[in-house]
Amino acid sequence: MSPTALSLEYLLRPSSLTSGKIPAIFMFHGYGSNEEDLFSFASELPEEPMVISVQAPYSLEPFGHAWYAINFDAEYGKWSDDEQAKSSRDKIVAFIDEACEAYNLDTENITLLGFSQGTILSYSVALSYPEKIKNVVALSGYINEKILLDGYTDKDHGQLNIYASHGQVDQVIPLEWAQKTPEFLTQMGIAHVYEEFPVGHGVSQQNFYSFRDWLTKHL
Repeated sequence: MSPTALSLEYLLRPSSLTSGKIPAIFMFHGYGSNEEDLFSFASELPEEPMVISVQAPYSLEPFGHAWYAINFDAEYGKWSDDEQAKSSRDKIVAFIDEACEAYNLDTENITLLGFSQGTILSYSVALSYPEKIKNVVALSGYINEKILLDGYTDKDHGQLNIYASHGQVDQVIPLEWAQKTPEFLTQMGIAHVYEEFPVGHGVSQQNFYSFRDWLTKHL
């Protein structure tokens, strides 16, 4: 199946279902990567959902893509371009709507699977638009409250389910940033699982099996 032209570039693994509305997993890669990265998981995931791995909109030199710029400044250290991140959040929401229409997806069974910067965006989309998202698999990321939609706390997050994990020796995103996630989600009344693994900034085999089992139960 060749992908239909939508507003962002993507790779697609078809669903095993032949009729009715199709559940979907949307994948969002990390900074400097591309849509092929997480797509390597696709063949190992449940067969019922369509898997759509999305390429971030900002190109990096000499290759790779990003959801927003990360700047390195001697005075301020490392900082994120939150305005670009908000723009990407809105681009993702629009893309999900387009894909749901193009592929007859089940709008009540949409899962986001992100890694690193893709996780930060997945949190932003799900917490800002909880009516559009059922599940989030949040790998090696954290919640950036600065890129959440104004008024997000007034929305109903009761149907959201979140699996979050982080490497205990992550050298890119500090573990303590991720460790704030459970308390945040508890305060929001969001069902969640949080796990840590003895790895750096990556996904171990044990981590993969754990989130896959969680996903299978929540689709």
